[in-house]
Amino acid sequence: MHLQIQRRSFLRSAAVALAAPALLTTLRDAQAATTLTLGHGAAPGNPRTVAAAKFAELVGQKTEGRVKINVAGAETLGSDSAMLTSLRTGALDFTANSQGATSALVPELSALGLPFLFATTEKAMSVLSGAVGGELDKRFEAIGIMPLDWWDNGVRHLTNSKRKVTTPAEVAGLKVRTPADPMTIDIFQALGASTEQIAFGELYIALQQGVVDGQENPLANIESSKLYEVNRFVSLTAHKWESTPFLMSMIARARLGKDLEAVMAAAKEAGELQRSLSRDKATEVLAAFKGNPAVEVTEVDREAFVKATAPVADVWKQKPFGEFVAQVEAEARA
Repeated sequence: MHLQIQRRSFLRSAAVALAAPALLTTLRDAQAATTLTLGHGAAPGNPRTVAAAKFAELVGQKTEGRVKINVAGAETLGSDSAMLTSLRTGALDFTANSQGATSALVPELSALGLPFLFATTEKAMSVLSGAVGGELDKRFEAIGIMPLDWWDNGVRHLTNSKRKVTTPAEVAGLKVRTPADPMTIDIFQALGASTEQIAFGELYIALQQGVVDGQENPLANIESSKLYEVNRFVSLTAHKWESTPFLMSMIARARLGKDLEAVMAAAKEAGELQRSLSRDKATEVLAAFKGNPAVEVTEVDREAFVKATAPVADVWKQKPFGEFVAQVEAEARA
């Protein structure tokens, strides 16, 4: 009996010894994994939220677990502007951000939001895949940020709680929340509205309490954040298209080493998903709004809106980067 116990103890010890190298390797691999954080401001169910989760999944697959992405959405890491500050300091590694907030760092980005410039995301992506995108890459790299892709924030529309809007004259006098984006502010001031800048996470309450009468966003954002509950008049102004810049800190880039290409590929693949979801979501939401008796959807006099906002482009061509604004406009119209 004593010999049998000794033999069993020996076999157990031998098994542990044989397993030890594999165990140590597993521990080393776990310790060597690079964990990075992606922040965004979209609500659950939004195409941006779905694509961010897909990006994290793809990075894990493509790097065989060497890189792990933690995703924090719904402004849990602060506003878009706050996340951009964190990105530049290295406190945040990735952000799927807003064009308006990002243009505070790279003013040239605002040119993508000229009124009635892009009718479709496909045309915008075509322009961004060429010289315009290359110029923007340089501007971002100069401030320590690397654009990974241009996600779709959709064609934007006006909602309000006061009245049906079909002409620019009916916009005049409304208090409209816009992002902190000079281009959007200029568009709505050209239409005669007064503008207020309120964080997106605070927008529902601001509309509910009457701090502002209306706001402008793509249909997917209006639906996922339930803004239609407090703004029943939805006017299909389609006054501008906006990107969702998907950005990486150069500090994070330096940490990735050989996995950089895999992360870049994951961003592109997630971007294709996001743009597809965004297009489908806009169609789905529009149909749902039209079928909802609590929401009033109206078409607008497009030509009147185009005419009323035409001076905005002229103003932006007088800015220090006016040549770039003209370049974007020329390529969009081609």
